[in-house]
Amino acid sequence: MAWSLTMEILIMGFLTGILGAMVGIGGGVLLVPFLTLVFHVPIHTAIGASIVAVIATSSTSASTYLESRLTNLRLGMTLETATATGGILGGLTAALLSRQVLSGIFAVALVGTAYSMLKKVKAGQPREEVEDTGRLGSTFYDANLKREVRYNVKRLPLGLFISFIAGNISGLLGIGGGVIKVPMMVLGMGVPMRAAAATSNFMIGVTAVASAYIYYTRGFVDPLIAAPTAIGVFLGAMLSSRLAGRVNSNFLAKLLAVVLIFLAVQMALSAAGIQVR
Repeated sequence: MAWSLTMEILIMGFLTGILGAMVGIGGGVLLVPFLTLVFHVPIHTAIGASIVAVIATSSTSASTYLESRLTNLRLGMTLETATATGGILGGLTAALLSRQVLSGIFAVALVGTAYSMLKKVKAGQPREEVEDTGRLGSTFYDANLKREVRYNVKRLPLGLFISFIAGNISGLLGIGGGVIKVPMMVLGMGVPMRAAAATSNFMIGVTAVASAYIYYTRGFVDPLIAAPTAIGVFLGAMLSSRLAGRVNSNFLAKLLAVVLIFLAVQMALSAAGIQVR
């Protein structure tokens, strides 16, 4: 593989790492379409590279988010029991599906993610403060609002069920599961967006490890693709975790939704056998 191509993949990973870590989706939802549509990487190999990069994203940003108390560790570990199980099953299923089928599923997932991002913007308005955070709730200081935010967690059974689905999609498509987990925590469980994004970043690494081994044993992890992708994502996520508190998350969600809709159209065309340039 040419040196210029390696650098292009690394830069692509860097940019997706910044955006993915900042909104808590891990970047995989952008990595796979870019690798397949721009660099013409086979989709199974692109998913394998994305899963490796997702681990890098989570590992990089997790420590920073934990220091700032944004990550809800108790909630994350509780939901991860369901997510990791789904991730293993998704990884086993992906090897049985063709490129066209995976591309079609990915297009649907992108549209769903774009819709969720826009719904999350509406849910990101000022919230009523709570006195008792409960067993899974928490508190954190929001640098954007310049005050401490307290919240409790609602509808845990729903969260566990959706987390299993998110894990399955993560293992199937290599997108980290954050595209489902963040909106689910915000809209379904009453978790503030910044806490949901940080908790999702912590969780997606564990989920990715659960399915990465399956992709590796089936020959879908190409070091020449996965290495520059993961390095770029690592650097982007490291920068993102330090900037997250200073950037308007609603603007990011809107920007991401536009990009996702564009990529969904491209992936749908690819699934239909129409060559995309």
